[in-house]
Amino acid sequence: MTEPKRTRAGRNLPAAIAVGLLLGGLVVVTLFTVKGTFLLYVGLILAVGLWELSHALGTREIHLPLVPIVAGGVAMVTLAYWTRATWAVAALALAGIGVMAWRLPGGAAGYVRDVTAGVFTLLYLPLAAVFVALMLAEPDGARRAFLFVVLTVCSDTGGYLAGVLIGKHPMAPAISPKKTWEGLAGSAVFCLAAGTVLLPRLLGGQVWQGVLLGLAAVAAATLGDLVESMIKRDLDVKDMGRLLPGHGGIMDRLDSLLVMAPVIWLLLAVFIPNGHST
Repeated sequence: MTEPKRTRAGRNLPAAIAVGLLLGGLVVVTLFTVKGTFLLYVGLILAVGLWELSHALGTREIHLPLVPIVAGGVAMVTLAYWTRATWAVAALALAGIGVMAWRLPGGAAGYVRDVTAGVFTLLYLPLAAVFVALMLAEPDGARRAFLFVVLTVCSDTGGYLAGVLIGKHPMAPAISPKKTWEGLAGSAVFCLAAGTVLLPRLLGGQVWQGVLLGLAAVAAATLGDLVESMIKRDLDVKDMGRLLPGHGGIMDRLDSLLVMAPVIWLLLAVFIPNGHST
């Protein structure tokens, strides 16, 4: 049996493109039909990501209290969408308390380790989804969420293309050996172009705001990539999963999104505070 064809960056490129188009198509369909279905799509992706993270942590004998994390995550995202941020914060606090309580019967050995991992997981996955829900809850929420996803895709695509074609200078070899300064430049070019063009067209923002949005997206996406790379190095895993051919696991696609979500929400809330109706 022949091995799948791989590029310099180690991906099965045809499979990666096909999976990317499928995931992106689902984003467009859910956002621009019944936008609430996009939240269900996000929830499904996060559930798979949580399972992958739990499995990866389990290789180091770290056991997540999944019940309070899942229940708290669902409550946080639902409340953020329907009632805005206040009650979502309360749900986060209660979920943290739930993590501490749920782990008690497991005994003292590893208690701090597991509870710390549980609280980290709440902040890393459901809290990021809260900001997506807050974007989506706006009158122009479908366009805000679409811009957020496009910026993430531009960062990943620009970084990948530049890294493969001209990447020579490692940016953080101790964390992510394949990440290069040339790849970062490619991400910046793509994100700046997307922010400059799409923010005025989709949400009525100014060009200079689009430039700042693009720069912030690159910074957040790069941090997200490096954070997940560091997590994988600490856990000694190559990919978080194998669900997506050419990509790895869901968590390997979420790394940029998780850090970008609060950053993009905040900038859009400042730049376009009252929504855009056209």
